Amino acid sequence: MWKTIFRRILLMIPQIIILSILIFIIADFMPGDPFRGLVDPNLDPAQLEAQREAFGLNDPLPVRYVRWVGDALQGDFGRSFNYQQPVVAVIGGRLGNTVRLSLLSVILTYLIGLPLGILAGRYNESVLDKTVLVYNFVSFAVPIFVLALLMVWIFGYNLNWFPSRGSISINANTTWERWTSQLYHLILPSITTAILGTTSIIQYLRSEIIDAKVSDYVKTARSKGVPISKVYTKHIFRNASLPIASGFGFTIVSLFTGSIFIEQIFNYRGMGYLFLQSINTRDYSVIFVLVLFYGFLGLIGTLLSDLILMAVDPRIRID
Repeated sequence: MWKTIFRRILLMIPQIIILSILIFIIADFMPGDPFRGLVDPNLDPAQLEAQREAFGLNDPLPVRYVRWVGDALQGDFGRSFNYQQPVVAVIGGRLGNTVRLSLLSVILTYLIGLPLGILAGRYNESVLDKTVLVYNFVSFAVPIFVLALLMVWIFGYNLNWFPSRGSISINANTTWERWTSQLYHLILPSITTAILGTTSIIQYLRSEIIDAKVSDYVKTARSKGVPISKVYTKHIFRNASLPIASGFGFTIVSLFTGSIFIEQIFNYRGMGYLFLQSINTRDYSVIFVLVLFYGFLGLIGTLLSDLILMAVDPRIRID
């Protein structure tokens, strides 16, 4: 297994290189530059051109790419034009918020999706099953930004149960107050993300359980007098969870990338909020690192899914 992990990590290197080249090419076609909107419109164009020349924005694309790679290999990923800070420091200040949001969203997603999928599959064609299916179809059809706006309007503005913006209260002074305030600000966006993330889990689990109930190994276990509860926990659920296990890595990645819209609507200061802000202001240094980070997460998610699938089903081996 360790050899497989090592080989997969080595394969990530050329993939990251290709992704970085594509980012530079796409960014070169983007209109505008980091100085647009950040300077006095009455400033002499010659001074603007001098600023672009000083930051190397007028250099050819290959020269800029080689220079960026050389600096990145030394741990220098550039400097943000918006914040006038190193990119690593800017992203590091937002990383914690996104990790907390994604972690809580993953926990809630499986806490909601697994029980509903198991109940719908076990009692298929019942009123409970039809209720779960209606919930699943609605959560699948509603766009993420529509649900997020509804959650903000209902629970944020009308009921005033949860804060509708920000990641922490300005009145939080002590460590305990900061932790509770961060958790309080996490509840509404994480529930919104989890509601939409349960769709595939419920659908796959329900279908697999319905198919497994009529399989030969289940009939054999039932004929031997195995209790029905043990049949579901030891036999049916273990086999039905294989598609869920194989997609676990991709679920984590999708929550990180999907948080872009959630963070923007809830004004939650994480990496997704930073990413959209950097695109609007053409903060190329931040865009490059964030896109590479999301691409790296996608590769890690693929590897995690394979390893989890192999752990759940010992018959599967990765060559």
